[in-house]
Amino acid sequence: MFRDHIVATAEDRYRDRMTANRKLVSSGSEFESTVGYSRAVRVGPYVAVAGTTGAGPAGDIAEQTRDALRRIEIALHQAGATLTDVVRTRMFVTDISRWREVGAVHAEVFGEIRPAASMVEVSALIAPELMVEIEVDAYVESPAS
Repeated sequence: MFRDHIVATAEDRYRDRMTANRKLVSSGSEFESTVGYSRAVRVGPYVAVAGTTGAGPAGDIAEQTRDALRRIEIALHQAGATLTDVVRTRMFVTDISRWREVGAVHAEVFGEIRPAASMVEVSALIAPELMVEIEVDAYVESPAS
């Protein structure tokens, strides 16, 4: 019983420390509360932005990519980061044959930053009209504000 108390106390301290150093960013999307996630999470210098989709005219994968990256930039800013802090991107597309369109927009935004990147085809996203979803990870050298 004493050992259980010590373990529980250590777990409580760890949870308190993580909560105190954790900044959650919400976009206000209905999916955040339904699924139980945040648009972005910052812990210390690390920022993770959840899979983000974009709006655009039907069938315009480039515009969806551009809008997703705009939303990601907003989430990064709310977490105290910028696009130049991004070290990794992951792009999920529903039609890999259109990779050049997605890649061209990615290059417009990250061409000089050049994060590690992956692009994979998935069978579907959460809504049938969505064609691209992007995640990013960032590392911020300066302290959180």
